[in-house]
Amino acid sequence: MVKFGLQFKATLENVTNVKPLGDDFRWFLKLKCGNCGEIPDKWQYVNLEESVPLKGGRSSASMVQKCKLCSRENSIDILGDTIKPYNAEDSESFKTMVQFECRGLEPIDFQPQAGFFAQGAESGTQFPEINLQEKDWTDYDEKVKESVGIFEVTHQFIKC
Repeated sequence: MVKFGLQFKATLENVTNVKPLGDDFRWFLKLKCGNCGEIPDKWQYVNLEESVPLKGGRSSASMVQKCKLCSRENSIDILGDTIKPYNAEDSESFKTMVQFECRGLEPIDFQPQAGFFAQGAESGTQFPEINLQEKDWTDYDEKVKESVGIFEVTHQFIKC
C-alpha cells in the first residue's frame, strides 16, 4: 500500500480557504494499474461517502476495481483527515490538498471540476460550488467591491 499526495497549485486573487466542499466531493482521477500499467481512457471518481469492503473483509476503500487488462483487483482510499485548504499564502506554490492510500493503483492525473469552495480573503464572503474544470474561475465580492479569482490551476502527485 502506497500513499500519494495530490498537490494543488493556483494563483489566488482576493480569496483564501480553497477546498473541496462536503464528503460527496468527487475527486476525478486517471488511475494506472501497478501490475500491468493499463490506464483506462475514462476519468474515474472517488469520494468520501462511498466505501466498498475489500476482499477478506478486514477493511474498506473508497473504490475497488478490477483491471480490465490483467484482472487484478486494485483499490484506492481517500484519507479524509489529510484534506487541507489551499490558502492565500499558498498562492503560486504546490501544497498537498489530499492524500490517497493506493493498493495496486497509481493516480497519474487529476481533473478539478465543480464542488470547490473559497472565501473572500478580506471579507469572508463565501463562494460555494466553484467549478475549476477550465482551470480558472472569477467572481465579484460585493462586500469589498473587488474581483476575486482562482487562476492557472495545476497539480502534481507525490509519494508520501
